[in-house]
Amino acid sequence: MVGENRDLAGDFQAQFNDVLTRLQSKQLFQSDWDIAAFAIFFIFIGMVVLLFILVLIRCFCCCCCDSAPHHKKLQNPKVGVDNLAMEP
Repeated sequence: MVGENRDLAGDFQAQFNDVLTRLQSKQLFQSDWDIAAFAIFFIFIGMVVLLFILVLIRCFCCCCCDSAPHHKKLQNPKVGVDNLAMEP
């Protein structure tokens, strides 16, 4: 257990040092794959935020804007299908 904590701490320290050296050299992306991964990550985060905003708009705006409640529209639902072939 203690060896795993030291290994985890060592891995964390190595990652932290890697980030610091990249920041000091002002070269955050070392390859095209880094740039692609960064772009895909931010596109994903942007889509999640956009969907969250759309849900909030739907919940807060559309519920209060409707003049008639939806449950009154469904009191007399139509049963069956009109068969126009049976008409004379």
